[in-house]
Amino acid sequence: MKRSILVVAPHPDDETLGCGGALLRHKAEGDSLHWVIVTSMPRDAYSATLRKRRAAELREVARLYEFASTRELGFPTAGLESVPRSELVDKMSAAFKAARPDVAYLPHPGDVHSDHRVAFEAAVACAKWFREPAPRRVLAYETLSETDAALDATAQPFRPNVFVDITAHLERKLDILQRYAGEIGEFPFPRSLEAVRSLARVRGAAAGCAAAEAFQLLKETL
Repeated sequence: MKRSILVVAPHPDDETLGCGGALLRHKAEGDSLHWVIVTSMPRDAYSATLRKRRAAELREVARLYEFASTRELGFPTAGLESVPRSELVDKMSAAFKAARPDVAYLPHPGDVHSDHRVAFEAAVACAKWFREPAPRRVLAYETLSETDAALDATAQPFRPNVFVDITAHLERKLDILQRYAGEIGEFPFPRSLEAVRSLARVRGAAAGCAAAEAFQLLKETL
């Protein structure tokens, strides 16, 4: 049965780093994909050239994933903590209501970047069962340079308990990731093709396949 899949990305490229392979697998299985981008480049902090380039990147990434919808919430990058929570939840709620997701992929709440934590909290507020239409499955994804960089010993760590075989989709995930030219660096930079491929191999070794993505299951209604 065709399902609606929603991915919440605090910043463009988080969706590809965290669950790009799973999204491609969903698409291959006939599911519809919906992309929520929480932040954008503020006009007073980024040049028109950079903002134009980013817009072109997003159009290309959306085309490659064949997203059924892309919704940009437009909040300032690295500034979600200063946004009134009610405003953020209202816009997030509208995205959930429009997509009516069966499955939602969210950033991990223990990520070091405050945008990730705030985006997670807003999305979880929209995933309550009495807020129709609530997703029946909610998963947290890991983001290289954010999830692995959380050094707070008191925080909840990322504990993967769901593994998705992305062997057939890894190369396409890496191809899409390269569309974010300004975000990719040379290894050992964590957001490098080699690091992303290596993580997929490690997660695959844990799951018994050549390449996988790992998730933490937060909720499932059967």
